[in-house]
Amino acid sequence: MSILIIHRNPLEPFPYLQWLADLGEDVVVLAAADRLAPFGEQVPDGDLGYARLEFLDRFEDEPLLARARELAAEFGVRQVLAHHEADVGIAARLREELGLPGAWSDDVRPFRDKALMKRLVEAAGVPVAPHAVARTRAEVEAFAERHGLPVVLKDRAGYNAVGLRIVRDAAALAACLDDAYPGGPRDDLLVEAFVPGRMCHVDGLVVAGRTVLAWPSQYQYDLASFGSDHGPRVDLTLDPDDPLTDRLLQLTDTVLGALRPAGSRLTDHAFHAEIFHTPDDRLVLCEIAARPGGAKIKEVFETLFGVHLGEYTTRAQVGLPLPALAALGSPGSSPGATGVLPRPARMAGQLLMMKRPGRVAALPPTPPEPWVDRFWLYARPGQVIPSASGSADFLTAVVGSAPTRAECERRLRSLGARLAAQTDIRAAS
Repeated sequence: MSILIIHRNPLEPFPYLQWLADLGEDVVVLAAADRLAPFGEQVPDGDLGYARLEFLDRFEDEPLLARARELAAEFGVRQVLAHHEADVGIAARLREELGLPGAWSDDVRPFRDKALMKRLVEAAGVPVAPHAVARTRAEVEAFAERHGLPVVLKDRAGYNAVGLRIVRDAAALAACLDDAYPGGPRDDLLVEAFVPGRMCHVDGLVVAGRTVLAWPSQYQYDLASFGSDHGPRVDLTLDPDDPLTDRLLQLTDTVLGALRPAGSRLTDHAFHAEIFHTPDDRLVLCEIAARPGGAKIKEVFETLFGVHLGEYTTRAQVGLPLPALAALGSPGSSPGATGVLPRPARMAGQLLMMKRPGRVAALPPTPPEPWVDRFWLYARPGQVIPSASGSADFLTAVVGSAPTRAECERRLRSLGARLAAQTDIRAAS
């Protein structure tokens, strides 16, 4: 028997053979070739120790599913894994077709269809922004008239803020709708009222249907500004005694309960919830995904708890032991019982700088500070790079830690200023 992994990510952050070293089964990876170059990787020669490492030039749903079926038949697959938002539905369809354990299509749909998600959590008492599936241009215009500007337009199954548009005035709305509705009606576009405030996120792990780890953080930047914000972007975990910490954990428990009803096959998974904290101190759910968070959230979580969400999601889904959880003494929790979850002994955060177009003249060296846990560069001097194509298209990334959130922020902002000064990208000639 074997494990099939559908992989729309760079390879470096996902060392599956290391994570599954004690599995004793073949591991087959079907990967997206176009996700390597933006992260400084190349399609490798050979299979790197996998039973098969195969690359597709483009990950399009039906061809991808067809090739995954063929590999599943060839290798006698007993489990299908996918950690990218765009692929969890494909993996669920294949499991359902083959009768394999794990989440099937109906189990992941509440996490992939933002309109369904909002309907279900709103019924459970979780605040969400006013929203509508806008089939026509006129429906968006009527929504904007009713709720005022700004409004947010997004793909109801989108990810990484790709295609997300915050429309702030009438002229911008008209131009946006010209682009969004070139033909007839559509049912894949969600329009929402704009929610002011800072975006928080809660990341964690569910094993056997129980939340075993979770912790909140707060973005100190606007996610949708990835194409225009070229400075250091900081994301910080919240202190255990922050007034928001338990509120965010409890709200996320409620959301998970609303989207995973009794009988759901979605029992072993990571999650990434995004929640607005408004100026008048309300918490409003933006959305939640049933997979590990992007950017360097997995590595931040590892700094907090010694648990890498990618690794432990992978191990949980194939039935391997989870020794770090036992070391933490995590018994899991039922919805609302957030007090039994482990709490981190230190704070952590990530510092990100997005790509911007031009020729790379200089990049910063690896920071020598002992509190810097990880450092990444995704370009090289002399390379001509485009603008960031999504919220995960980085130029540099850092994960660091400190005893408190305040000290972590001070460290990361000081480092960010230095990294920005050491970066030189010039107009390409």
